[in-house]
Amino acid sequence: MANRREPGTTYADTVYDLLLKQFMAGAREASQALNIPSIAREFDVSQTPVREALARLEHTGLVIREPLKGYRVAPLFSEQELVKLMEARMIIEPAVTLEAARRVTPEFLAELQLTIDDLAAAAESETFSEHWRSDDAFHGLISLHSANPFLDSAYRAIGGQVRRFRLLAKASSKTAAITVIEHGHILEALEARDADGAAEAMRAHIEGAATRALADRKSISSK
Repeated sequence: MANRREPGTTYADTVYDLLLKQFMAGAREASQALNIPSIAREFDVSQTPVREALARLEHTGLVIREPLKGYRVAPLFSEQELVKLMEARMIIEPAVTLEAARRVTPEFLAELQLTIDDLAAAAESETFSEHWRSDDAFHGLISLHSANPFLDSAYRAIGGQVRRFRLLAKASSKTAAITVIEHGHILEALEARDADGAAEAMRAHIEGAATRALADRKSISSK
């Protein structure tokens, strides 16, 4: 429970992490109301850290707050919103990859390889919450390594919206396996210090992710 927090963290940090894990595991549905007293009882904390955690989650796009109604899980993207999100990714992520490729270090490459290894393991075990976590880590490392705080800030802004879609997207082991291959192509270009090639590999990955995401969205709509 939340009252067993890690040293150096707050109760709000713990509640935030617990809720995020629930979202990624599909334990809460799109548009589901988030009752603060109920969550406080569930995690055995006061209502204050729950409010703080929900306010932080609101900034990620995973949670919305409605006047006089309170917090709820964000609704599923429409197809048009999803297309616009992927268009934004197509602009931002090749740019951060190009910059990161100009600053490659052995440590950076090793960190990226670890995320790919974790993603491959998640694909085999069909642990989809770990799949998304590993995917997030890969893209986040590249953005951070761009050493451009403005590009990184732009990536972080849309990153929360990507997670919002993933809340309800029903991934498959096939999707994870394809992502492993695409991440591998990006890493290969980075290892070769091929900045343009890395940016192009990222662009191809986002195009593939967009196609898969739209298919997932249509599949959910048909149910």
